[in-house]
Amino acid sequence: MNETTIFRPNDPSANLETESWKIYQPVIKVMGLGGGGGNAIARMMEFGVHGVDFIAANTDFQALSQNPAPYKIQLGPNTTRGLGAGGRPEVGRAAAKESAREIAEVLQGADMVFLTAGMGGGTGTGAIPVVAEVARYLGIVTIAVVTTPFSFELGRRQSNAAEGLTLLNKHTHTLITIPNDRLLYVVPKGQPITVAFHIADDVLRQAIQGITELVTQTGLINVDFAHVRRMLLMGGGALMSMGQGNGEHKAIDAIEQALNHPLLDAVPLDHASGLIINFCGGHDLTLFEVDEAVKYLQKQCNPDVDIVMGVMNSERMSNRVQVILVITGIGATPLEEAFALPQKPKAAATVTVQPQTPTPISNPRPPAKAPAAASLPAIDPNNLDVPAFLRRRTRFSD
Repeated sequence: MNETTIFRPNDPSANLETESWKIYQPVIKVMGLGGGGGNAIARMMEFGVHGVDFIAANTDFQALSQNPAPYKIQLGPNTTRGLGAGGRPEVGRAAAKESAREIAEVLQGADMVFLTAGMGGGTGTGAIPVVAEVARYLGIVTIAVVTTPFSFELGRRQSNAAEGLTLLNKHTHTLITIPNDRLLYVVPKGQPITVAFHIADDVLRQAIQGITELVTQTGLINVDFAHVRRMLLMGGGALMSMGQGNGEHKAIDAIEQALNHPLLDAVPLDHASGLIINFCGGHDLTLFEVDEAVKYLQKQCNPDVDIVMGVMNSERMSNRVQVILVITGIGATPLEEAFALPQKPKAAATVTVQPQTPTPISNPRPPAKAPAAASLPAIDPNNLDVPAFLRRRTRFSD
């Protein structure tokens, strides 16, 4: 974790030269894998997601070189020679295993890592389970946020995605899937395909930004990292949603919109074991409104559900409330529903995309605000608890 030392100058008993108290800021990293994952983190950087370190990883050297992420990993330079995985997950998997040591080094020191990819292709589908396995070996809370193919993408991409999700689910603490099919319900027919994919990227961004801001930014009601960590370690399926409301009942309206988000599967709240709720409103947001909205949610949950709530203030949210809702520990993997043709939701939430000019980064470098990562612990090639590909890399490098 990033470390800040503070003193108590008003306390006469404190010796400012020797006595200090340390505040630790959680280190959160986001890695985009393959073309889809790389596009997603580029969009996050455009929107100015703060408090995280961005990493792009790809087998396609040309695509990787154009990504604005401050740190990049070329996966499997010997396996693919920088030419991509050709839509073959087995090649993406082999490339990630070749670069396992580099992946471990860039993730070292993180408290939480978000992995994102578009499932169905070669690099993202094949590499993301390998990266998740490395992250969990390092003791990092590992969350994957992925998209699944359109139903018209028959054959290979569908089967690739299904197999990739099965492997990925074994190595993540929390897995969030966003079916691309649901874009058909939120994108007007006349809009270009780029708008549709920008909306999907924006959902990924809001999922990561909502959880990140909950633990890194100071609000009216703060949530500690340890509590969020425990919620995300519940495992099983997870869903993320967002909504906005305005007017007299803006908090409840935001919750209702989040529960009926057209890009997400409808899962009964009584199946959830944890809820993370992050409200962001203006100075006119009242305690009564927040209390009313949380009680509304509680009525739909089982009595033992664990709720973590944060409330933030923003001058830009006058007479409006935005809520980020993360439903964790659903208990079953979302694989069966990931490829089902979704039914049109009763109430469609409006998803807005407002591109901003990204900050150019001329020289890719490790994120400056993260502390120097501790060296990767020595790996015993005979320790069977270490992933096999890391043990093999150790033998080869000796």
